[in-house]
Amino acid sequence: MLEKLRAVEDHFGEIESRLGDPSTIADVEKFTALTREHAALEPIIKKVRQYRRLLEQIDEDKTLLETSRDDDLKLLAAEELNDLRHAKAELDAELPLLLLPKDPNDDRNVIMEIRGGVGGEEATLFAGDVFRMYTRYAERQGWRVDVVESNTTTLGGIKEISFTVDGAGAYSRLKYESGIHRVQRVPVTESGGRIHTSAVTVAVMPEAAEVDVTINPADLRIDTYCASGAGGQYVNRTETAVRIVHLPTGVVVQCQDEKSQLKNKEKAMRVLRARVKDLALREQTEAIAADRKLQVGSGDRSGRIRTYNFPQGRVTDHRIGLTLHKLDAVLNGDLDEIINALITADRAKKLSAAN
Repeated sequence: MLEKLRAVEDHFGEIESRLGDPSTIADVEKFTALTREHAALEPIIKKVRQYRRLLEQIDEDKTLLETSRDDDLKLLAAEELNDLRHAKAELDAELPLLLLPKDPNDDRNVIMEIRGGVGGEEATLFAGDVFRMYTRYAERQGWRVDVVESNTTTLGGIKEISFTVDGAGAYSRLKYESGIHRVQRVPVTESGGRIHTSAVTVAVMPEAAEVDVTINPADLRIDTYCASGAGGQYVNRTETAVRIVHLPTGVVVQCQDEKSQLKNKEKAMRVLRARVKDLALREQTEAIAADRKLQVGSGDRSGRIRTYNFPQGRVTDHRIGLTLHKLDAVLNGDLDEIINALITADRAKKLSAAN
């Protein structure tokens, strides 16, 4: 581990040197990237330097115990040495986690999409429950949720919905939610009281910055039209709604949530960039499928990740075998216990692979 720590320190020093180079300062894109990397490494470097000081103090106290003839001084050194060894043990456990490669998307905002799957109307009703779950979780985290596109049913269900989640570390926590969410309950449409099993699909994508994805304006077909549904005369009589088609990939995004055509276009472009980037990443990960085994779950949307069982009031995450008997709390946005367990399991797998 000491070799890894030295490598991190050397890299940090190299970044600091490059940040002071006038040619780097003149290149805004490069300077911004290095500044972000510097900020990400700074907490690790503080821990590394703390670790080195601990090692030096431990060596000093050991030497004192071996050479001093003052019993009181030796007693103080022995007590301090015990405390230092406890502090070192804590850092020994913490540093390997800090040295794990960080997901470069962790600090990004998120584009989420929820779609009703098998189960007909009941699936759309549960999709609405899942959307409210994430909305309430975002409120707890101090994040902002903004709907881009939605398709609802007459009973209040959601066929599909796309929305953004803006906030610090949003992707680092929500990325584990991608997959199939299954529900077992008696639907409101069921007169016989039978339990049905339905499912919704959740997709989680980091928002792509313009520098991440190059989209040629010539590859876009942009249509405007009058929004439908509630919104008043202004929304329904002016062409504020926007539909954007990315011709090379066939990705289609539409937005009619805002009264301004410009704002709808900006929202649609955010989602379009994320979808195009996600498509490229999925194609890439198919070619390196072995690497996906290091993750907690593959993130493959064809995989069932969680079951919400209403008769028993429980939630089970199948990837880590975690069952909680607090269904109401989870659906009310209390997701931290599940997400923290997923993060812990993810780190454990990565640590095991790194050793």
